[in-house]
Amino acid sequence: MDHRVLLAFYGDDFTGSTDAMEALHRFGLRTILFLDVPTKEMLDRFEGVQCIGVAGTARAKDPSGMEKELTPVWELFQAIRPFFVHYKICSTFDSSPETGSIGFVSELSQRYFRGPTYPLLVGTPDLGRFTVFGNHFANFHGNVFRLDEHPVMSQHPVTPMDEADLGKHLQKQTSQTIGYKTVLDMENTAPEPSVLEDTEDITIFDALEEKHMNWFADVMWASRQEQPQFMIGSSGIEYALAAKWKAEGQTKAYEQTKQAQKIEQMLVVSGSVSDVTRRQLEKAEEAGFHMEQVPYELLTSEEVPSSFIQHILALLDQKKKVVLYTAKGPSDDAIEKTRAHLQNEGIAEDEMGIYLGKRLGEWTKHIMEQSSLRRLVISGGDTSGFVTSQLGIYGLEVLESTAPGAPLCHAYSDDGRFNGLEIALKSGQLGGEDFFENVFTAGKAEN
Repeated sequence: MDHRVLLAFYGDDFTGSTDAMEALHRFGLRTILFLDVPTKEMLDRFEGVQCIGVAGTARAKDPSGMEKELTPVWELFQAIRPFFVHYKICSTFDSSPETGSIGFVSELSQRYFRGPTYPLLVGTPDLGRFTVFGNHFANFHGNVFRLDEHPVMSQHPVTPMDEADLGKHLQKQTSQTIGYKTVLDMENTAPEPSVLEDTEDITIFDALEEKHMNWFADVMWASRQEQPQFMIGSSGIEYALAAKWKAEGQTKAYEQTKQAQKIEQMLVVSGSVSDVTRRQLEKAEEAGFHMEQVPYELLTSEEVPSSFIQHILALLDQKKKVVLYTAKGPSDDAIEKTRAHLQNEGIAEDEMGIYLGKRLGEWTKHIMEQSSLRRLVISGGDTSGFVTSQLGIYGLEVLESTAPGAPLCHAYSDDGRFNGLEIALKSGQLGGEDFFENVFTAGKAEN
């Protein structure tokens, strides 16, 4: 890349990565999200792109797994030399010394990115995430809770938040020193490069209102150097910097040329069993989608069940809008029946999710290869990963923001059949109730 990239980010989970990409796109910054570490040849295909991202899974890994995954990404970003390198985390700071350790990432990153301090911004007021005097708060159903009293995050099964002070929580994960820039500092200090001088190894920035986000962005942009500035935080970093860049005209050169097209057929493949997805499936049926449940007996077939694939293809021709799903919500009898069937076939409990995801990925590829479908929706984080892998998709670019964190994207693939596919990927918890119908109708207003 001959020009200098503004921002390169790594997302510690899949849907968090699309969230960051969507935030940058919203402010007019052309952004490509890669699903693995891109080669130089891949990067050269996107000359002029202003931001790039790499989607990962570090949030679910121990430090050794995180190091293995992050090392090639940090080496790439070090070579690209963007103005900023961002380790993108969830706005609820999911982490512990054993799993998704943010402190470990900060220590690892010292090998690649120098600087007076590593700024850390988790607050995103627009999304109901606030940091005040280093303590973090999150909105839940209209009420704002301190993170250690949050109904969901304080009870998280893997990384429960028992400490709202981000510095105290982070100090359990690192021996690095941690400092704070509070709302009072922002009121009393000009947003100049001196803010980052004489600071600790990591500096936590408050964010209660939009003006605090603007102050952060002003400091960061004024402090830019020849070497990349490493930062840790939520998509609040993308929102803050992208708003700054748009205001300063950094986004003028980019005009979106790819647009969502009018389509007549769409396939939804759902491996999510969340209650949010259950409601979305019910609304899809009300909107005229044909619902086809995965026959769990076929999941263990050695060969791809060609008669079932042909059945789905016929439904697509007749019904146009088809949902292939594993279960409707957490109480669906099919979950226990599927588990029992897989167990009888010798598949271990902890391998069932991977097994199911791979099968759905294989079936989806066969359906797509034998049809002329141009739009596909995948529901479920694990399922999304396996399907994109089967289709050889290496990159995504936002076409249309159909729902926060789950945009309709243009897919880049070395397989000509899937290059240019319009695809929406969502975790079980994301998207409004009418998500599937909204994706189906995307692009129709312009055509």
